[in-house]
Amino acid sequence: MLYSPFFPIVDASMHHLHSTCRLYCIVIVGTLFLSGCSFSYYWQAATGHLQLMRQAEPVTEVLANPQTAPELRDRLVAATAAVAFAHEHLLLPDNGSYASFADLGRPAAVWNVVAAPSLSLEPRSWCFPVAGCVSYRGYFARESADAFAAELRAAGDDVFVGGVAAYSTLGRFADPLLNTMLGEEDYRLAGTIFHELAHQRVYLRDDSQFNEGFASFVEAEGVRRWLLQRGDEQAFCRYRLERRRQRQVLDMLGVIRRALGSVYELDSPDAVKLKAKAVLLETLEAAYERLKASWAGPPDFDHWFATPFNNARFAAIATYDDDVAAFATLFARSGGDLGVFYQRTDELAALSASERQIRLDALRKASSRDESGSEIACPQPALMVNEFAATGSAGRGVIPVSAGSGRWPVR
Repeated sequence: MLYSPFFPIVDASMHHLHSTCRLYCIVIVGTLFLSGCSFSYYWQAATGHLQLMRQAEPVTEVLANPQTAPELRDRLVAATAAVAFAHEHLLLPDNGSYASFADLGRPAAVWNVVAAPSLSLEPRSWCFPVAGCVSYRGYFARESADAFAAELRAAGDDVFVGGVAAYSTLGRFADPLLNTMLGEEDYRLAGTIFHELAHQRVYLRDDSQFNEGFASFVEAEGVRRWLLQRGDEQAFCRYRLERRRQRQVLDMLGVIRRALGSVYELDSPDAVKLKAKAVLLETLEAAYERLKASWAGPPDFDHWFATPFNNARFAAIATYDDDVAAFATLFARSGGDLGVFYQRTDELAALSASERQIRLDALRKASSRDESGSEIACPQPALMVNEFAATGSAGRGVIPVSAGSGRWPVR
């Protein structure tokens, strides 16, 4: 999900758009002296955000409008229920976010560009005054994202452009629900809301992996609790099966990623390393097909492999996944108490970068990634194939990594 590169230092709302616009202009000029981004980049970020906020209408008014389509009404009711659950049961911020709705008339809120050198898995980063250094740059127009990506490719980088469904200002504005968030099943919509609100609860400048690992864990735990409270056994079992298969895919990708990392560390000519890289990437499709053959039916992750993998895609996945296991361990050691977990996460965030990494590494190594515990006994995966086909969930992963589907990374 995108964070605009800068935000007003004071609180603002939709009722203060004119003063906010003036403040944005001041911030734009000032920040040009603080980072390497161009005026045009800041201008598109400011105008894109302001246009998004101007389009927002209170959800209560949209629901009261007799012209509102039944499908949209149902999605907004589901979203409102998820927001209330997040506040009451997940202890996430209640600051007016997701009380309004904006139809952007496009398939993504923004498009993020991730880049990495051709022989490195470390993503490029760009630094901004409020959000800090992040491993992507976001654009409100796909054409602008593609143009920047083309510049990076011409310079020799591996590049990935992904559509972002969700949009966060880290609580500095009352973020609206977007049409781009509403196309998923209820539990995916709820997960997106939980993820975004988690960023408002904890956000650490200059550490995208920490932020996304935390938010991804809160999302998963939130969806688990939400489905259990609703008593929706079928949705719970679909979700758990998706997560198990997603974990298998991520583990398979992790093997390739570690092999690539070993190649890049070799004391060999670049040409030799590039050839070894190409050979490893060519094994991905066959490795996935072998894994898929063991599943005996949907859900699958074909859309993850519709776009070729490169260092940038591996970097984006690592940003979102590598620290999730560490936070799962921290949660378990907090006795499953979210309040205690958040406090301990705050303590982690207060450490120096080196100390925090040591703690996260230790937590990650202690993780079992065991998601078996629940109050619902699910049928064997083979018995759920027809259920996925009937619900239209086949081929849709929990955290997609292909452009234009779901939320960022590639989600």
